Amino acid sequence: MPTYLAPGSYVEELQLGDNSIQPVGTTTTGFVGQAPWSDARLNEPVAIESFPQFCREYYKPGLSSTPLSHAVNGYFLNGGRRCYVVNIGASQDLTGTGGVRAGLDWFATIDEIATVAAPGFTGAAAYESLLTYAENNGCVAVMDGPETVSKLELLTKAATATAPSSAAATSHSSADSDTGLRPRLSKNGSGAFYFPWITVKDPLGPGLVNVPPSGHVAGLFARVDGLVGVWKAPANEQLRGAVNVSQAITRAEQEVLNPAGVNCIRSFNSGIKVWGARTLADLAQWKYLNVRRLFNFVEKSIGQGTEWVVFEPNDQGLWKKIERDVSGFLMFLHRQGALFGRTPQEAFFVNCNERTNTEESINMGYVITEVGLSVVKPAEFVVFRIGQSSRGTKIEAEQ
Repeated sequence: MPTYLAPGSYVEELQLGDNSIQPVGTTTTGFVGQAPWSDARLNEPVAIESFPQFCREYYKPGLSSTPLSHAVNGYFLNGGRRCYVVNIGASQDLTGTGGVRAGLDWFATIDEIATVAAPGFTGAAAYESLLTYAENNGCVAVMDGPETVSKLELLTKAATATAPSSAAATSHSSADSDTGLRPRLSKNGSGAFYFPWITVKDPLGPGLVNVPPSGHVAGLFARVDGLVGVWKAPANEQLRGAVNVSQAITRAEQEVLNPAGVNCIRSFNSGIKVWGARTLADLAQWKYLNVRRLFNFVEKSIGQGTEWVVFEPNDQGLWKKIERDVSGFLMFLHRQGALFGRTPQEAFFVNCNERTNTEESINMGYVITEVGLSVVKPAEFVVFRIGQSSRGTKIEAEQ
């Protein structure tokens, strides 16, 4: 109780109710690549909120477009609101062995980035850099296929560290190697792969050009998230700005590519559409892109929303508060239609109690919460364990 020394009226501010968990953003993308002005803001993450701003930072009259400039333009055309750009310059290794990996490292301290892309980089080394970063940082890597291929079945096989060639890795020509052209499988579905390229009007020059689709696709993610939510598959949606594709894909051909995790972009009477929403997961529960992105969203929201737990007394009172706060957040998502189930009990569960918090874990400084979400049908839950300690938040997914 405070001490009052003089007569009068006093007002006390008290915190009542729960520490509500706020949803994190899902639309911000980090782009790595070569800007038209190759020396501008070199190796520096720059927040960009419009294509004109990008041009002010990275373009001078007389310069030509690059895959990065096309990607940023396509991102904003399709609904993107904010992105970060790292210009790795013309002197970097364009196969992605060093340039892409080093560029991605600049994003590590920017929590809002939910998607990463390296427009136009299609070599195995670039794919590996993108996938490894996404797997370790709770985001999704959007990866471009080659511009065209003569053998579609090569897209179903993972590229090796030495393939495709340097020329094909920059995707300025057709890829006709006999080795695989697809990224490797991802342990938790953190990568999405798109083929073919799309034809657009060059915003910095005359005529039409074929460009890698990752920027346009990332913008589509943002548009769908804003209109419905991150739980909606970003597919069967038109790519704004696209007037054609670099290689037509038939339904029969897609029947071969889709099970291999290749998201096809196809031309219909209604426009150029993304006609797939698969990840490159090697586990069935992470096969669909909207499921992976939903879990990233939930994990980050809960992780940030429970930071207040650190250094609190680790007892039953704390456990009940955590269950209340996390359940309230998931109840909100259930009402929005993000979780499957007629009732909250069918849609999710939250356990933070004596079973999840043993004497051993308490002595180690952890408070552990189990959260299960139903994203397909009530009987199928994916469970992840959230551990809070003085060292931060640790989240582990379980089958």
